[in-house]
Amino acid sequence: MTTNMRQNIGVLALAALWVPWGSAEAAQGVEGRAKVAARPSIVFVLVDDLRFDDLGLAGHPFVETPNIDRIGREGVRFDRAFVTTPLCSPSRASFLTGQYAHTHGIVDNTARDAQSHRLATFPRLLQAGGYRTAFIGKWHMGNDDTPRPGFTRWVAMRGQGEAVDPVLNIDGKRAVASGYVTDVLTGEALRFVREARSQPFLLYLAHKALHPNVAQRDDGSVGDVTGQPSGFVAAPRHRGRYARAKVPHPATYGRPPQGKPALLRPAPGLPPLGPETVTSDETVRQRLEMLLAVDESLGRIRSELLAQGRWDDTLVVVTGDNGFFYGEHGLGEERRLAYEASIRIPLVVRYSPRIPAGRVVDALVLGLDLAPTLMEAAGLPPDPSHQGRSLWPLLAGRETSWRRSFLVEYWSDTVFPRIRNMGYQAVRTARHKYIRYGELSGMDEIYDLEVDPNETTNLVGSEEGERLLTELDRERLRLLAESGGALAPAPR
Repeated sequence: MTTNMRQNIGVLALAALWVPWGSAEAAQGVEGRAKVAARPSIVFVLVDDLRFDDLGLAGHPFVETPNIDRIGREGVRFDRAFVTTPLCSPSRASFLTGQYAHTHGIVDNTARDAQSHRLATFPRLLQAGGYRTAFIGKWHMGNDDTPRPGFTRWVAMRGQGEAVDPVLNIDGKRAVASGYVTDVLTGEALRFVREARSQPFLLYLAHKALHPNVAQRDDGSVGDVTGQPSGFVAAPRHRGRYARAKVPHPATYGRPPQGKPALLRPAPGLPPLGPETVTSDETVRQRLEMLLAVDESLGRIRSELLAQGRWDDTLVVVTGDNGFFYGEHGLGEERRLAYEASIRIPLVVRYSPRIPAGRVVDALVLGLDLAPTLMEAAGLPPDPSHQGRSLWPLLAGRETSWRRSFLVEYWSDTVFPRIRNMGYQAVRTARHKYIRYGELSGMDEIYDLEVDPNETTNLVGSEEGERLLTELDRERLRLLAESGGALAPAPR
């Protein structure tokens, strides 16, 4: 008997004994509803670079996201959801593993192909526990598009993929698809859902949107895709939808950084941060036009599951892998930084048999909380490797103690010259944020987010800042010790 066979038998045996959600209510309907599926199917939709406030449900003045908004209205919207590394590859690995980047080892966007084959992902555990599983879309941990363990169906793009007529690796064989990438991926998702009628499934749909149409090289740099339109490419039917829309600007739009000595360093060949360096209104409009196809995609999946009579027996998650700067402090695409616009993400979850509708939760929740949450939903026992926490107490509206802080971490790379040598560890609490740069001396930052939500007043050097520094650095060390971070490559 192989090691994998023994592990699978162990998972199945434990699953038979495990009672999900800590309550017999897990197998019962609500308000007189008949008995529901004990093991729901799962649709996990991951949108690239989607800001927390890019949704109609979040109060955006013109964006049209009716299907995503419906998930939030019929389920729970987490108002303070975050990633622990605001960069695509590390963040995606954290969703899949339930671990900080210093644990799973995917710390940047360089070619970590072999390493990503070895990740201990929750889809591997769901597959061993009887789920039919699919990965469809943008893997984005290196350029390797070959199948990873844990997926019954594999449909992936190489690196960033193409916006039009994408090349797909479908279960180990490459083919050129015809059409707009979001529509193509949605077609593959629907095909999988139709094939998975007889058993619970996990559909992990990772969109290319809202990323520009660029090719990723092995060193993490990017360039135009040969023979493809460049920039943020919406579906042809959506281009120009928002051409006349007035783009809202954040409070610090185009303002040079204040109290941020690391960002005030001169960058050779680049202008100082300010009005010239912001994300343009045209780019914002194009990004949000890309989102229209993503929202339509969710609507098509919902319609298919309604037709099958499985919609209410399906748990749906919609989120983003990191934020994006819309001109805060003069910033544009430098989304690796620890400011709110970069680390904060949207997160909506719906599963009507177990989640009361229409709630907004303001607890500090993390991308790495999704793996243990979905394991519990599937009736599988907790995995000791998970460093996140199951969200089920919060989803069900039960009183519970919750985390008071979390760690944000980033390792320096060479893609953006302006933020070279800016590797950091940061602590974010319900009220404060402390950013400790590892390679820069005398440039740390502390903010009181309750009175300064726009992060304009650095308290380092003030009397309050000195008091907070001791407290917050102690919390940083506690979080590192708790998660094994002392063994990781330290920013300083």
